Amino acid sequence: MKAIIATLSLILFAVPAFAVDTTQTYNSGILVLLFVGFCALLIVAQLVPAVLALFGMTKEAAKQSGRKTVSAKN
Repeated sequence: MKAIIATLSLILFAVPAFAVDTTQTYNSGILVLLFVGFCALLIVAQLVPAVLALFGMTKEAAKQSGRKTVSAKN
């Protein structure tokens, strides 16, 4: 019984090692990489102004909330 369990456990632990097939390699051309890089550049170019606008709105909202509390105390 122990031999069967030991054999099954060794087989089950060895099966995931054969699951990865590394015979296929990356064979896309330089144009695909340039296209993906251009898409990433577009996303970053739109992300930077959005983050700056978010910081500006947050800073302005903090200034306005500070003014309201000061005027409420008077």
